[in-house]
Amino acid sequence: MAKFNKIKVLSAMAATKMVPVFYDEDTGTACSVVKACYEGGVRVFEFTNRGDFAQDVFAGLIKYAAEECPELILGTGSVIDAPTAALYMQLGANFIVGPYFNMEVARICNRRLVPYIPGCGSVTEIGNAQEAGCDICKVFPAGNVGGPSFVSNIKAPLPWSQIMVTGSVEPAAENLTAWMKAGVTCVGMGSKLFPKEVIKAGKWDEITNLCRHALSIIQ
Repeated sequence: MAKFNKIKVLSAMAATKMVPVFYDEDTGTACSVVKACYEGGVRVFEFTNRGDFAQDVFAGLIKYAAEECPELILGTGSVIDAPTAALYMQLGANFIVGPYFNMEVARICNRRLVPYIPGCGSVTEIGNAQEAGCDICKVFPAGNVGGPSFVSNIKAPLPWSQIMVTGSVEPAAENLTAWMKAGVTCVGMGSKLFPKEVIKAGKWDEITNLCRHALSIIQ
């Protein structure tokens, strides 16, 4: 069952404004990455459901985080259907993220009061997701649907909207400043925060420093 309640999860996303997004098939690597991010100031982390037996990696990861990163809010991304959402919530996921909106996922998450953050690419999709109880909507792929201007244009007619952007986000001052000025609630950051060569070499301090750098720009 989820360790943190819905209000705590949403508040943490709004406070830190950055959610690292990561997947690896090796539990040890995933744990090392989570620990590195945590030491860099990250308090919300999305493990993506991308590979075979990803749920087994997540099960090990959430047990590790409970011991080593007690303040970390851990959720699952790339969830496209209700059975998968239920599986990860049973394993302890504190929030569910998807590449698109699925009403059945919204229902099952609402039943357990677990935040569901669906991917949306239009004002209509965002409106439909909000109607289904989604407090935060993910604009995805953010760079392809219009970038920061798309977010600011959404916020004009829908000023109550809480937006997470994923795609075309990187730990650089110009990039992050543009997203923050557009009015995002938080950013999801993946490959730019986890260079493949750094992960392969196990240079976890570099991941910690990248997180610290990105969070300092955001704050």
